[in-house]
Formats: sequence, C-alpha cells, structure tokens
Amino acid sequence: MQFSIRPAAAARPSFARRFAATVLALSLGAAALAVPPDARAEGHIRVAEQFGIVYLMLNVARDQQFIEKEGRKEGLDIKVDWVKLSGGSAVNDALLSGSIDVAGAGVGPLLTIWDRTHGKQNVKGVASLGNLPYYLVSNNPNVKTIADFTDKDRIALPAVTVSVQSRVLQFASAKRWGDKDYNRLDKLTQAVPHPDAAAAIIAGGTEITGHFGNPPFQEQELAANPKAHIVLNSYDVLGGPSSATVLYATEKFRSENPKTYRAFVNGLADAARFITANPEAAADIYIRVNQAKTDRNLLLSVIRDPQVQFKTAPQNTFALAQFMYRVGVIRNEPKSWKDYFFDDPATAAGS
Repeated sequence: MQFSIRPAAAARPSFARRFAATVLALSLGAAALAVPPDARAEGHIRVAEQFGIVYLMLNVARDQQFIEKEGRKEGLDIKVDWVKLSGGSAVNDALLSGSIDVAGAGVGPLLTIWDRTHGKQNVKGVASLGNLPYYLVSNNPNVKTIADFTDKDRIALPAVTVSVQSRVLQFASAKRWGDKDYNRLDKLTQAVPHPDAAAAIIAGGTEITGHFGNPPFQEQELAANPKAHIVLNSYDVLGGPSSATVLYATEKFRSENPKTYRAFVNGLADAARFITANPEAAADIYIRVNQAKTDRNLLLSVIRDPQVQFKTAPQNTFALAQFMYRVGVIRNEPKSWKDYFFDDPATAAGS
C-alpha cells in the first residue's frame, strides 16, 4: 500500500476547506461548462460519487456501461458524466446548484437535504449503494470507547455534522450520554478526505487520532498500523446491517427524465448483481476506475465480508432519521423511510 503522509497541519480544518473548495470548483466548473445547470434533456445524467469501496456499484456500472446499456433498452443513447467530490456538504451544494443530477453520499446528508428541500425541490433517495459497516478507528491505545476521547484527540470524517459518519457518532453519543449531549464530540471532529485521514492514522504523529471512515480505508488502517483498532461499528449503533451510503436526486429530474432515471436505477441493479456474482472482477474494476493502489486481497476481503451486501433497496435507515428529528437537526418528521425515498420498485423492499 502507498500513502501520501502529511504533517499534522495538513489535517486541520483550513486544509479540509481548501481541499473541498478546490475539488468542488474544478469538478463542478467542468460540469457546468459542459451542461447548463437548467438542462434536463433525456439521455444525459451527471452523477457525483466520493471515495471508497462503498461506491463500488457506481464504479462497476461505469466500467461495464450498464447505464448506457439499460438506456438503449429505453431507446436512449445516454451520456453519463462522473464527478468526484468529498463530503456530503459539497455533494448537497452541487445538487442544489444544478451542477449534478444524482448525488452519492451518506444517509445523513440525504436526510439533511430532504428536510431542507421539503415542499420545494423535494430531494429524495433513489437507491442504496449496499450495506457496509463503517468503523471509527483510533491509533490512540488509550481510546477504547467514544468516552475515552479527550480534547487532545481529533476525529477525522468527511463532513462535520452533515456526513453519515458524523450523524452516527452523534447517535452513539446520544445513546451513551443522552439526547441533550448528542453533539458532545462534535468539537473533536474535523473534515478530512478519507485518503488523507487514513494516511494520518497509519503514520501516527499527527493531531488526527481517530477516523470515522469507510471501506477500504478503515481496513487499510487496521492492517498497516498495529496500534489501530476499532472503537465503534456503525452496525452496532444503528441496530444491525444498514445502508450508510445512498443516491438521491430532485423530484424535478426524476419527473422530467423518466427513461434516463429508470435506466440509471436498472443499471445500478445490474452492477449489484455483477459484484455479487463476480467479486474478483469487481475488485479489479475498483482498482482500475479509481487508479487505486489498494491491496487486491484486502479489497476482496471487504467485498466477500458476510456483513457486506450490494443491493439497491435501503435497509435500516429509519432509526437514524428518527434520531435526527428527535434532537432537532431536521425539522420535518419522517413517518417512515418512504418519506425520504422515491416510491420505486428498486426500493420497495427497503426500511
């Protein structure tokens, strides 16, 4: 494995903000030049993804051109633009600005933007990207539980208070200290892209002593640094296997582009079946699409992990939604998971 190790200053909030702003400006600037924000012609879709194997279904759909193939069944020659961003805040801003059509991020960012656009753009979930456990990993031997973090520790995650990692950490805090202290650890969190956070945990010696990440970064940390250990598993907080990362879009895009939307969702289902049937090929695709230097055997261990499932139907998302409403971070109360997901066959078996 190869990492670009950076000093502590690189992991500070100013770095994260500069990184997010630069990536957002470059990625969305290119997309905006290619397609005006208001363009919604059938046969064109712009998809935002982030870092990690949680986006494998998108990687496979891209590599195997499943969306384009499904489009031809609809009589469309679909053009797919792929945009790489970091953090739910950047993804949500891109969706609301009209620079992308489908956003890939955690359930936390979905619930935030669903609440924000309720009765307006009406952003809702399109599909899940599967069930994968997210680990809060620390390289501080003194940190056994979240209660052991001190003011000397910093916890890296993709977006402070917005990302699903941040919301799960708040949920865990509420379970330990009560709802009134749900944000007790927020002051220790910093927005850092997963690759840089993983490098900091592996190298040690920086102010980042915790990283609430996702696969394969969390597995890389555990494999490369003997001091790295799991402090928290998202499945334990959420009550079992859950869809932490999802796709979502505006009601306008879905209603004005029914064939393109249907081809996208069907292509995603094709990718899920491909991964399940061909884990080794899927690992190769992840390496190829992301130009990753991740160990192939480590990737295969993630894909074949019994805790991991690749499917489009969301699972076990409602507990987090209820928590976010209960503590007041969203104003609209979801009565069920169907309130924040579009009603589609792809999500019919969700929860």
